[in-house]
Order: sequence, then C-alpha cells, then structure tokens
Amino acid sequence: MRLMIAGGGGFRVPLVYRALCAGPFAGLVDELVLYDVDAARLAAIEAVVRDMPATESSAPAIVVSTDLRAALTGTDMVFAAIRPGGTAGRISDERVALELGLLGQETTGAGGIAYALRTIPRMLELAEAMRRHCPDAWLINFTNPAGMVTEALGPVLGRKVIGICDSAGGLVQRAARAVGAPLKEGTLDGVGYFGLNHLGWLYRLAPGGRDLLPGLLSDHAALESMEEGRLFGQHTLLQLGCLPNEYLYYYYQTAQATDAIRRQRETRGASIHQQQSSLYPALVHAAHPFALWDAARRSREEGYLAEARTHGEQRDEEDLAGGGYERVALSVMRALSGGGATQLILNVPNAPVSTASDRAPAELAVPGLPADAVVEVPCEVTPDGALPLAQERPGGQFLTLMQHVKEVERLTIHAVVSGERHAAIGAFAAHPLIGSAELGDQLLEGYEAAFPELAQLWGPTASGT
Repeated sequence: MRLMIAGGGGFRVPLVYRALCAGPFAGLVDELVLYDVDAARLAAIEAVVRDMPATESSAPAIVVSTDLRAALTGTDMVFAAIRPGGTAGRISDERVALELGLLGQETTGAGGIAYALRTIPRMLELAEAMRRHCPDAWLINFTNPAGMVTEALGPVLGRKVIGICDSAGGLVQRAARAVGAPLKEGTLDGVGYFGLNHLGWLYRLAPGGRDLLPGLLSDHAALESMEEGRLFGQHTLLQLGCLPNEYLYYYYQTAQATDAIRRQRETRGASIHQQQSSLYPALVHAAHPFALWDAARRSREEGYLAEARTHGEQRDEEDLAGGGYERVALSVMRALSGGGATQLILNVPNAPVSTASDRAPAELAVPGLPADAVVEVPCEVTPDGALPLAQERPGGQFLTLMQHVKEVERLTIHAVVSGERHAAIGAFAAHPLIGSAELGDQLLEGYEAAFPELAQLWGPTASGT
C-alpha cells in the first residue's frame, strides 16, 4: 500500500512512521510519501524518520516530494494534516481574539473559525487533486478544525473522507480504565458518545451491559485518576451526568480559561512557534535528529492544555509517551483495506451516505442534527467505509450547544464556498463564545489584517457587507 501524508513536514509525522515500523501496523504500508509545500520542513522531518531506530524489517520506503501530482499518483490512502500559515498563523489565531477580550484557542471559538477560513480552501484543492490523480483513494483527515474541514470536503469526496481526532477515544479509554473495565482494542461495546469534534460527551459506559458511568461520577478518587475528572471537578460532572470532552473546558469555564491564557508568559501558539523555529533547522544538521525531535515532542506534550491545569499537575505518562491520532488513523486505514472491522469514534456524516437511490432513509446517529452534518460518534469501520452507530438523542443543553456550533460551522463553510464575507461575519457573531455582530466584524477585520489572503476569498461586492 502507498500512503501519502499531506503536511509531511508536520511535527507529528514521525509518530506515524514509528507506528508503521513496529507493532500491529508493521507491514501495512510499503511506501510512505511525505508531501509538503515547505521543502525545509520536509527535509527536517525526513532526517528524523531516517534516524529513527527501525525494530523490524517491515519499515516502509520513504519518498519525499513537493510535487502534489507526483505525490498523489498511485496513492491508495491520504492522511491530511496541514496548517496553512504555519505556527506563526496560530499565534494570530490566538492573539486577534485575545486582544478583543475573547478566548484565544486554535480550534475553539474565534481562532477555530479563522483557522477554518484559511484551511478549507487548501483542503478543497487537495480533494480536487485526489479526484484527478487517485480517485479511488480514501482521505483520512486530521487537519483542524477536523469536523468542519471534513464536512466541507463531503461534496467533493463523498464517503471517501473520514475525519479523526484522538481526544474522544482517549476520554473513553481513560474512563474505562478508571472503572477497572478497560476496553478491548477495536471495540466500543456499550459506549455512548455524541458530539461534534472537540464538543462531545461520554454519556454511557456499559461494556458488560451495566452502565458504569454513574458509579465513576460518584467516585471522587476514580475521577481524580483521570484528566477530565481533575479538569471539570466532581460537582460539575455530577450535574452534567456525563463526562465532557476536554475541550468543553473552554465552554464551561470560559472566563477562567481566557484569563489563564492571558496571564501566561506567551500563548500556546507562540511557545510552539518559538520551539519549532529553532528546532527544524537544527534537525537537518543534528548528529541524532530523532533524539532531538523526541525531546521536543515530550516538552510540547507537557504544555498541552496547560491553562486548564492550575495546580501544577503533570500530564499522564501514557499521554506523554506520544501517539494517539496516528493509532486512530492507522486503525481506520487497516479496516478500510480489509484488515478486519474495527470500532472507533470518528467524524462522519450523521447518516450514512447511500449509494442506492431506492434505499430507505438511514437512521440518524445523533437525532436533532441534519443528516449531512458531520458529527463525532462511535463508528463501525469496514472496507465499505465508516458507518456511524446510532446514539441516544442528546438532552436539551447538549443538543442546543451542538446545534448552535454546527450552525457556526456551516456558516463558515458557506463563507468559503460562496465567497460571501457577511457569512464569515455571521459565523463569528453566532458563535456562543462570541455572540455579537460588532465583535464578529472586528474579528474578521483583525484576521484579514493578519492573513491578507482571506480577503481573496470574498467576491467583488463583498467589501463592507
């Protein structure tokens, strides 16, 4: 199998290569193509992967390319993890919002919308290129904001695009371990989870038929053993009656999160940008680039969601060991290529895409959301694709927030596809963490100043609308 990674110069690419060299995914890929528009970053990551210790002879051949057509031709599977604007762009995603007193985070709120506005056009270009050069290939997307980007690509690739994120699956596994009932890999029996990417809730945990979640929520010590328990606190979790995805911290504790970010010496984006600005040139010339990269990876993982850890607690060693999204992506790839069905929490349309005109309407995975809306739910993955599994109808507060954020996502996608600037303003204004047309206008102006290419999205009559 030939796997191409769009964004092959990305910091986490060596994690994919490492997973392909040993363990359950060894031998799955014959040729790994690293494609990137940035030749310098590509050279740095190539140095890392070629220096990585290969524990098995099944390590895939490595090809590097800055030619998209050559990279795609003959490809069976595409992983996409691109960041238009680079890490410098992430600083602006955060800062423009913070300067207006709003949450500055790259995937949630204003920063997520800005990130999507400049990312969706590039991802649509990739999808169109795939249709020309590898029309049978699947696209596994972990370009953020993952759910919104995946939905934007649906009209081009149909069921051939699947969005992934490791935060929901990680939550489920941590909860299962906390109650002493770890889940067998590839199964989500008795798991109830509904949401959007970075906006979901674990509402049932019944691997043996009996729901263990109420007991977990009532067990202070067990909650303290997992990050979400420490993050939200038992009182909040008992009120909710479920376990939220960690990113809901930004909704439930908005003022606290924003204040914590503002009090940090530098934003998360600035920290990563500073790290990578010095790291990438050093990797090319280092005697041991893998060791240098791995030390940087651990440092980066330790700072993840630092604004939410106010008491100095450390990340779990299992998190720091690296890995997560690459295991999800490779599990999807293995199932799609006939390696056996698996169950994973993925970003897919709310109802399966039908290929038969006479087929009855499919059951919605999340009642209350449109059939074509991309949701994040447990799925069964086979060579035919990812089939979403039906979940309970979310309770009022959960469904209301999901509907609200989904409307923002759809406005954002519409703004890119239609070139309507007022739709982008509307997306900012409608977001529950913003909620103001005046702020929406100020945000878009701020992001247009930071990213002049955004103005190229709008039609000739868009100015001032």
